[in-house]
Amino acid sequence: MSTLITNIAELMTQDAEHRVLRDAAVVIEWERISWLGPVADAPAADERVDAGGRALLPGWVDSHTHLIFAGDRTAEFEARMAGESYSAGGIAVTTGATRSTSDFDLTRLAMGRVAEAVSQGTTYLETKTGYGLDLENEARSARIASTVADEVTYLGAHLVPAGMDAEEYTELVCGPMLTAVRPYVRWADVFCEQGAFNEDQSRRVLLACKAAGLGLRVHGNQLGEGPGVRLAVEVGAASVDHVNYLSASDVDALAGSWSGWDAAGGSGTSGSGQRGTVATCLPACDLSTRQPLAPGRELLDAGVQLALASNCNPGTSYTSSMAFCVTTAVLQMRLSVHEAVRAATYGGALALGRESGNDVDGERAVGSIAVGHRADLHLLNAPSATHLAYRPGIPLTHAVWRAGVAQPVR
Repeated sequence: MSTLITNIAELMTQDAEHRVLRDAAVVIEWERISWLGPVADAPAADERVDAGGRALLPGWVDSHTHLIFAGDRTAEFEARMAGESYSAGGIAVTTGATRSTSDFDLTRLAMGRVAEAVSQGTTYLETKTGYGLDLENEARSARIASTVADEVTYLGAHLVPAGMDAEEYTELVCGPMLTAVRPYVRWADVFCEQGAFNEDQSRRVLLACKAAGLGLRVHGNQLGEGPGVRLAVEVGAASVDHVNYLSASDVDALAGSWSGWDAAGGSGTSGSGQRGTVATCLPACDLSTRQPLAPGRELLDAGVQLALASNCNPGTSYTSSMAFCVTTAVLQMRLSVHEAVRAATYGGALALGRESGNDVDGERAVGSIAVGHRADLHLLNAPSATHLAYRPGIPLTHAVWRAGVAQPVR
C-alpha cells in the first residue's frame, strides 16, 4: 500500500542538508518514506492525499516525558504561581497516588496522554518511570510504560523516598530495582540536583546502569549550577536535560563532546564519529517553575546539538504540546523557526539515538523526512512552519501519520 501526499507548499525535511522544499510531494509505502521531491515528478501511488498548500514537517519527537502517574498537583501549581519556589520534593505527592492506582487505570491514563500528544503531531515519544520509587512499583511502571511509549527510561533515581536513607536507596536503585526493570527499559536517568541525588550517588547510578547495558540520560542544572552537565559528559550520556543554569565550562564541555562528530556522516543522512551529549531544553517546565529559560541560543552558537521536549508531568509541565515548546523557543529563547523545529524533531531523535537508520539496517530513523526513514509526518493547517510562532496558541495540526498510519486529530 502506498500513499502520495501532494500539493505541499513547504516540506521541511530536517535531514542532514536541512532542506526545505517548495511545491513538493512525498510517497509513503507501508511504514516508510519511499520518495520525496517536486510535485511535477511525483510517481503514482495507490492512494492520493491533497495537502491543499499546507506545510509538512517530520512528526515531533518528544524525548523527555513522565507519563506513568496518577493524582493531581494543581494545589502545588497554584502555590508556585503565588510565589512559592519549586523544589524536587513535590514528586513524593505523585508517588503516593501512583502507588495506590491499579495497573488498568495507570495504563488507561498513560494511553490517554499518548493519544493527546499524537493528536498534536508527536509521533515518537519517550517516557520514564520515577513515580513508583520502590522495587515493585518501579518495575510495574516500567512494564506499563513499555506498552504505551516508543522508548522507556528507568528513573528510580528521581527522589529518595521519605523515611529512607539516601545511601541505602541508591544501593537499591543500582541493584535489585535495576534488575527488576531491565527487561522493559532502554535508558536510565538520574535527577542530579540539590534535594535529589548528589554527584557521587548520581555517578554510581549511571555507571551501574551503563554496566547493565542501558543508555544514559541526566536531569541536570535545573535549579542551579551543579555537577549534572559535567557528569553527563563524563559518562557519555546521550542527553542532559533542563540545563537552565550553565557555567562557561559547562557549555564548553557540551560543545567539546561534539567536536569529533560529522552530522552528514559522509552519506548525507546520518551522523558519524564520536557523538556527544545533547542538551535538551524544556521550556514549558521553565515557565511553570519560573526558572530562567535554558540558554538555547548560546548552546547552538557554541556547537552543541539541541533538543526540545515537553517534560509532560503532573507537577511542573502538564502539557504534551510540542508546538507550544517550539513557539516558546522562537519567541523567548531566540531560536529561528527552523532551529526550533529541528530541535523538536531531529534533535529529539538524536537524544534518543534514533536519528539514523534506513532500509539497509532495518532500524528506521525518526525525526527527519528522507527515503527509508519511518513515515512520521505532521501536516500543518498553515502554508509554512513559521505560523507555529506567528500564530501562537492556535492549534495548527491538520493531519498526522505515525509509521505510515493516519492518526486521529482532535
